[in-house]
Amino acid sequence: MRKKYLFAAIILVALCVVLILLGLRQSGALTTGSTTEGGSVSTQTEVQAPITATLSVCGDIMSHSPQTNDAYDAATDTYNYRPCFQYVKPWIENADYAVANFETTLNGPPYSGYPQFSAPDALAADIKDTGFDLVTTANNHSMDKGYDGLVRTLDTMDAAGLAHVGSYRTQEEWNANHGVVVADVGGISVAFLGYTYGTNGIAIPEDRDFCLNRFNTDYTGNCETLDQEGLSQALAYAEGLNTDLIAVMIHWGIEYQTQQNAYQEEVADFLIAHGADLILGSHSHVPQPMETRTVTLEDGSTRSAFVAYSLGNFVSNQSPATVQVNYTDTTAILNLELTKNFETGETTVTNVSYVPLLVLNRGTGVADQYVILDVNDAMADYNAGDTSLVTADVYSKLEYALEGCHTILGEQYDTAGTPPTQEAA
Repeated sequence: MRKKYLFAAIILVALCVVLILLGLRQSGALTTGSTTEGGSVSTQTEVQAPITATLSVCGDIMSHSPQTNDAYDAATDTYNYRPCFQYVKPWIENADYAVANFETTLNGPPYSGYPQFSAPDALAADIKDTGFDLVTTANNHSMDKGYDGLVRTLDTMDAAGLAHVGSYRTQEEWNANHGVVVADVGGISVAFLGYTYGTNGIAIPEDRDFCLNRFNTDYTGNCETLDQEGLSQALAYAEGLNTDLIAVMIHWGIEYQTQQNAYQEEVADFLIAHGADLILGSHSHVPQPMETRTVTLEDGSTRSAFVAYSLGNFVSNQSPATVQVNYTDTTAILNLELTKNFETGETTVTNVSYVPLLVLNRGTGVADQYVILDVNDAMADYNAGDTSLVTADVYSKLEYALEGCHTILGEQYDTAGTPPTQEAA
């Protein structure tokens, strides 16, 4: 009988040891001991393997009046933007996290396009369905429908489950996180901030100064005086959250210029010096370059950050035919590979790539007038004999979009790949 109890006790102890060891291994740090020649025990720690995640970044999501009309279904009296995103959805939903600039309000009917936008509520739900996780709501059209329009926009996004950064309904809402949204990007924590250069001259009431993040103190005027105090305080708060990375989504620059200007570089340098790791720009409605930018700090040390000055229009009615500006229908999905190294404690951008896109306006009188095409994929289909969507004329537009992306963003970063399957997403 004693042997049975002894045997059972041994089995129980062994099982506990196995469970403890498994728990330590799953926690990422398993310590083992070994005896040295002097009889002392040295410890060896197994470091957790690096985490790699993909952050996908897109440009301006707009809804000009022709787009709104195209999204309308008279049979059901509803709006549906999902067909527009059907060819790029696999790229978006396959990312660990996807962000964009939301450049319209959701103020309810009557709907309107330029110059003061208000789109149907379906736009928020449909971009969430496409795979977007967060949008910046800080841009020059944020106040198009006043404070009430700003509030309704955020309410509608909340109902759709779409996270947002850059605008706020109450002082208490801003106070809760000082304008910072922390996101889990595939196991990597990223603090997102959103800012705009201005509001198209629309002044924000003094008692609602909290409602929109601006990086210029003269946001209704020349928009050339950087709010250094406000930005440094916000970035200091973000640093205090001890996230792996800090990303600033910023609305800046000059419309229709395919090159960043000196002020964008000045703002970028200030953000980098005060802790930004990623700077994701918008506003130009055409692509602008991207780079890893390094600044020298007062103590002689340096800091670097990845800067995408602009990705152009992710979707809009703009094109060379409608606004007589090249590359207004050329854009890209920027894919940033982020890697967290537990041995060094650092999180860095370890790979940069993009998917060249063309926003195709198929003309009035056709279903799904606006579709965003994966340029490489669409050209491959055409070359394989599939002309159901890509005609010879469309193919020439794809070639022009590809040339624009290669010239502005860099050919070496083009994925030239096949979108992930729905099953893999």
